[in-house]
Amino acid sequence: MTFWIDTHCHLDAEELSADVADVRARARTNGVAHCVLPAVGVFNFEAVRVLAHRFSDSYALGIHPLCVPQAQDADLKALDEELALRKSDPRLVAVGEIGLDYFVPALIESPMRERQEYFYREQLKLARKHGLPVILHVRRSADKLLKHLRELAPEGGWHGIGHAFNGSDQQAMEFIKLGFKLGFGGAVTFEPALQLRRLAAELPLDALVMETDSPDIPPHWIYKTAAEREAGQAQGRNEPGELPRIAQQVAALRGMTVDALAAATTANALHALPGLKALVP
Repeated sequence: MTFWIDTHCHLDAEELSADVADVRARARTNGVAHCVLPAVGVFNFEAVRVLAHRFSDSYALGIHPLCVPQAQDADLKALDEELALRKSDPRLVAVGEIGLDYFVPALIESPMRERQEYFYREQLKLARKHGLPVILHVRRSADKLLKHLRELAPEGGWHGIGHAFNGSDQQAMEFIKLGFKLGFGGAVTFEPALQLRRLAAELPLDALVMETDSPDIPPHWIYKTAAEREAGQAQGRNEPGELPRIAQQVAALRGMTVDALAAATTANALHALPGLKALVP
């Protein structure tokens, strides 16, 4: 049977909380054998850990750039302590979701621009200290992310994933050179996303991993515009079970079989997050 790894989904999100067991069961029925659950702040460290153990998945611990405005310096110490505490937990596979967001206006202006950069650098240092890969939030921030990755590279280089990548060809290749795989999800299903779809079609196969970012970044068959919602159409809910259908579109863009894409992206995920090797059949 073809099976997939969803390298980025937020099963702890409020939108999925009422029936999370059913959500995970549907995903498994659809061939999603494993999900990686990244934290976004100290407030959900425990939630992602518990869910990962409950569903035989894995998790990452980190402070998301969108959560930096509410974060305290003490949260970095709490992250360091939690990483040390969970060092022997095989289901902890990365530091994440961390990164920089230069899309949200409030995060672009000083002092928050510098604040999120500080949190990013400090979390890279923690990943290096604890010998863990990183899961990166990349939104209009690729060049700055790359700068700090180069400056803080651990001995032996980085492992990790550039989540929801949507940069340039040159930026993509720079992440790949540094040891990263690039995540593709629901956004690639929109036909107007020409650059993203071209990247999905043309990047080296060994650079791609699949993700849903559920409940965020819904594929086109779920997404409803504001006008459609005002007209009474319900917004669909993105779940990890949508991954195979998203992957079908990536396989079509690349002119390859779904089975071949599943095998390749699974191998790529195991390389990006080496801790998965002990968890995924």
